[in-house]
Amino acid sequence: MGADAGRGRGLRAPAWLEELVRTGHPAVQWRDVVRFAVAIPAPLAVAVAVEGGIEPGTTLSAGTFGTMGALVATLAPQAGPLREKIGRTVTATAFGAVGLLAGGFATGGGWPPVAVVALISLVAAAISAISATMSLGSLQLLIYTALASGFVTSLPWQTEIAFFLAGALWATLATLVQTRTEVGDPDRAAVAAVFSRIADLLEAGDAPDAEEARRELTTALNAAYDRVIRSRSHHAGRVRELSELAGVLNSAAPLVEAAVAAARARVPADDDVAAVRALAAALTGDQELPGERPPPVEEGHHARRAVRHGVRLVWNVVGDPEERAGAAAPPPGTDLRTRLRDLADRTLGSPDSRAFAVRLTLCMSIAEIARQLLPAQRPYWVLLTVAIVLKPDFGSVFGRAVQRGAGTLLGVLLGSAVLAVLSGSPWLLVAMAASAAVLPWARAANFGLFSVFQTPVILLMLDLTLTHDAGLVGERLVDTLVGCGIVLVFGYLLWPQTLRAQLDRALHDAAVALDGFVEAAFTGGAADRRRARRRNYRALTELQTQLQRRLAEPPPISTRAAAWWPVIVALERTSDAVTEAVIATRAGEPGPDLAQVAVLRRAIRQLEDDVRTTGADDDAEILADGVLAPVAREVDTARRLVRANAPGRRGRR
Repeated sequence: MGADAGRGRGLRAPAWLEELVRTGHPAVQWRDVVRFAVAIPAPLAVAVAVEGGIEPGTTLSAGTFGTMGALVATLAPQAGPLREKIGRTVTATAFGAVGLLAGGFATGGGWPPVAVVALISLVAAAISAISATMSLGSLQLLIYTALASGFVTSLPWQTEIAFFLAGALWATLATLVQTRTEVGDPDRAAVAAVFSRIADLLEAGDAPDAEEARRELTTALNAAYDRVIRSRSHHAGRVRELSELAGVLNSAAPLVEAAVAAARARVPADDDVAAVRALAAALTGDQELPGERPPPVEEGHHARRAVRHGVRLVWNVVGDPEERAGAAAPPPGTDLRTRLRDLADRTLGSPDSRAFAVRLTLCMSIAEIARQLLPAQRPYWVLLTVAIVLKPDFGSVFGRAVQRGAGTLLGVLLGSAVLAVLSGSPWLLVAMAASAAVLPWARAANFGLFSVFQTPVILLMLDLTLTHDAGLVGERLVDTLVGCGIVLVFGYLLWPQTLRAQLDRALHDAAVALDGFVEAAFTGGAADRRRARRRNYRALTELQTQLQRRLAEPPPISTRAAAWWPVIVALERTSDAVTEAVIATRAGEPGPDLAQVAVLRRAIRQLEDDVRTTGADDDAEILADGVLAPVAREVDTARRLVRANAPGRRGRR
């Protein structure tokens, strides 16, 4: 049996391959399914009805551009407040229209189209670093530049843009209708999710469950602050309600700290779980908050007392709108010069942004040259593939190239089979609607699955009137493989230092944020500590994200990334230990000596040097007592793990 088990383990797929093919199990959002199935093919359906069938001509071309706009405006919105959905839709549509115009200058052959594509790529790379919404817009800019470079019709460009915008407007109206049928406020739901995750953390049993619950709490906090605090800082409407929700989030800080400390100390707080869930239900409007808040706890472990104290604080704020508004900190204000400086730092002032701009421009230029050389009817598919695969904020470049290639391979075969069977029939629109209906689920499950069902939609939209024989199928497959190959060679293999640097930089940022958290925890006020704790856990979340992206790469990148996982766990445990120390001092334990705090902070700052060290081991043990002793032990563990995985040290092992 042991030999069989060993052989079973030996046949197991590599970890990076398992990460590559991992598929989530998202719930089916039926309202999204209906919206996608109706909104995307509707403009083409209208054109077919007007024309009396699928006949090449200006009417069908107008319907195609309408469906292009509907596709953009349907894919752009994501779960969140209506203002964010509209903002993403408007941005994606506007950049898509600009791409259609720019692509008109990239038709034909020679070097001028290459120069146009290179310039558009530089612009797209720069604006993609501004925000997630602008990154979505930059993707649409690239996609529709690629489409317009090879999709030529007899329509004037003004007519093409008009029908594109009309299709986007139609899809936006569908989004508005869906939003009106949904119950609940996404802002309130985001804040309520924080308290649900706090309850999960208090209920967690063993250490792995507690660590996972704490990570989910961090994710919920990040989402809630992003949605409420940032929206309140630049949104003119619903100011009072957003301020009240911001007050609830701010008042929850002591409860969050206490829950983390209780989970770390394995102190049961079962009596408070029901109260925390009642707070979540009251925020979503599912039930009224009971009039009597839980009584204070005077005895027992300090973490247990802190949890009850945090519950009582939030109870007051949730139950009183005036308290909610008063607990909200005013949104931070920044002058125009500071905002412009931050914008420059995020775009071409950042080494990562500059490196990505070079990679994207190089790959898109090579793809444009390939477009001119490949003997295909509509060779824009190469540019399209490169644009989609090389987006920087959707995970591993290698993983997306492989998933895009495999997904498009299956999607082309599926779409070609549909076209072959239903060629010239209006039933093709039903097949398009069926493929579109799967997109919201596939997008949340796996990028490869999304490509499988997105490809037939695009094929049916663009090639509705073409005879889809084996030659055209082969062209699509060759174009996809060429595009993926360009990304893998010129956007991935030539830049190994960039892939390594992102994880190392995230580790550095996490160490800096932890240092700031230690400083604020023992020398700052409550507001400083709250902001520093939030920055610290947000940096840890970014570090985890970078790790997951690297795990999907082939060795040696995935092997090196896997070695950093214990380091991340140690940094998380250090952060939790700092939180526990804060709760202990608040409960009456003697405060730490500031000299020991300085030694601890110096050791944390040395984590970055430990990443690159190749010299002999030194004594990383930090001498500390009192509330700092657990923190010192965790920092010492993190440093030893970092040094054990330093490049030179791994080579000698």
